Amino acid sequence: MKQMTQEIKRMLEALAFASAGDNLTRRQKSRIIAGTPAPLAKPETDAVKKQRPQIGLYLGSELSTDVMQYVVQTCTRLNHDLTVLSFQSEGEVQALLDPYRNTLAEAGIEMLVTILAGEPPAALVHALRRRSDIAFLICSESGYLGRGLMQGSVHQDSIPVPVVLVAVSEAAGVHQPKEETATRIRAA
Repeated sequence: MKQMTQEIKRMLEALAFASAGDNLTRRQKSRIIAGTPAPLAKPETDAVKKQRPQIGLYLGSELSTDVMQYVVQTCTRLNHDLTVLSFQSEGEVQALLDPYRNTLAEAGIEMLVTILAGEPPAALVHALRRRSDIAFLICSESGYLGRGLMQGSVHQDSIPVPVVLVAVSEAAGVHQPKEETATRIRAA
């Protein structure tokens, strides 16, 4: 009777794993059929646990405070991390991002930098197609990509994610040169 009970348990376990059998390797199937315990799964690393959706930032040769304020606010509000995409060198990108590292860290935003190579619009599109975790792309309205989108030389349809153009105060005419500001203060 004891042997029959063991055999029934083994058969029931085999039935329970039958639907999972398609997803198991041969070694895992053999262990289950033989009745030996499967090895425990590896514990998840912090990188796997914390994978959050990303917001892309297209970074040219300049990075305005307006753009970074928008990026930080958006990442915080949506609970997304940041992926910076640029054709600049690693050193240039790091130099542009250095003033904002503390702000990003305080907001709990993890940042990944991806250096692109090749023809600018095509390489950017290719990188975005490979990164399905990027929800949308942010760029400066006055930068290369922003001007290209506004003038029609870069087609929005070719970019696989939505693009948000951020107007920079200098481009909008709000910012005045410091010399003029100083002169007006003295005159008043």
